[in-house]
Amino acid sequence: MSNSQMLNQVLLTFVDNFKEHRQELSAVLLTHQKYLWLGSDESSTIERLSLVDGDKFTDHQQFRVAEFLSLPAPKDQEIDIEGVAYSDYYLWFVGSHSYKRKKPKPDKTEIKNFKRLAKIKSEPNRYLLGRIPLIDGKLFSSCPHPQKPDVQLNAAKLEVINQSNLLMAALTEDSHLGSFIKAAIPGKDNGFDIEGIAIVGNRIFLGLRGPVLRGWAVVLEIELEDSKPGFLKLKEIGEEKGVYKKHFIWLNGLGVRDLCVDGQDLLILAGPTMDLNGSVQLYRWKNAVNLPENTFINPDFVQDIPYGNREDCAEGITLFEDVTGIPSVLVVYDSPAKTRLVGDSAVIADVFRLG
Repeated sequence: MSNSQMLNQVLLTFVDNFKEHRQELSAVLLTHQKYLWLGSDESSTIERLSLVDGDKFTDHQQFRVAEFLSLPAPKDQEIDIEGVAYSDYYLWFVGSHSYKRKKPKPDKTEIKNFKRLAKIKSEPNRYLLGRIPLIDGKLFSSCPHPQKPDVQLNAAKLEVINQSNLLMAALTEDSHLGSFIKAAIPGKDNGFDIEGIAIVGNRIFLGLRGPVLRGWAVVLEIELEDSKPGFLKLKEIGEEKGVYKKHFIWLNGLGVRDLCVDGQDLLILAGPTMDLNGSVQLYRWKNAVNLPENTFINPDFVQDIPYGNREDCAEGITLFEDVTGIPSVLVVYDSPAKTRLVGDSAVIADVFRLG
């Protein structure tokens, strides 16, 4: 596979207790030209690194989501953060909203593994879609809006109901997605699984890794408004007066692994659904922020992203022009190859030129 678009690599250095989680990065976002926000799919914290020079991020700060928002389950249960986004002094994050199937383990007997593979569970913290005020690289539970002192910014989450949330309740009756949710199909089995978030104005785009329907990936579009303190509810959106729009995207049979706003366009990191290793590609969905519902989209292919054999699974992208000076994206990987691991606390990420 050609690496002709590779610009350079950057070193991400974390604190020592993050040694394992550096191999589980699932979301990334650059803000203020120097802060890199990251999510891991095995924790309930949001990480912040700072740019120290052109190819190194360090000064790791950890923010526990539970200090800003009440979690539906204990904080030691993962949120499975799969996407982070920034809009109007808020850092947004989204959990996978997926069911989980236990996997067989080499140290277990076949009988135990047989039972493990039949176990499906739902973890309430995975159903979080929330925002936290972000000012000058710091997160707050509540603070005044920097430009409008009479406006208070508050941390809030989409209202949680019955171990789930308002969006999942609405989608249960959806003609395309409802059957996957009602059947409790795990994310790794082509079940419902959110893996990307992008925000433009009031609109929130959620990219689904699964289900992929007859080769078409799904992006949901929603708007939220405050309901009671600390909570958000879905607004009516679109001509059909529903609480979400659906867009079907042709990604050559791949699902969405991350979304990223670039002007009026959305960049889509596409990768396999299910527990597959395979093609990872970058697409540009032009004028994505101005479309009606129920659209079928054929986005522009941008380039292939390298992948390994059961390793180097690209999971997060963010615009990186503020650092490199030319149109580019930073890509972080889940299950990075051993060659990406530096010492006990650092990992290497890639920067690709945006054509």
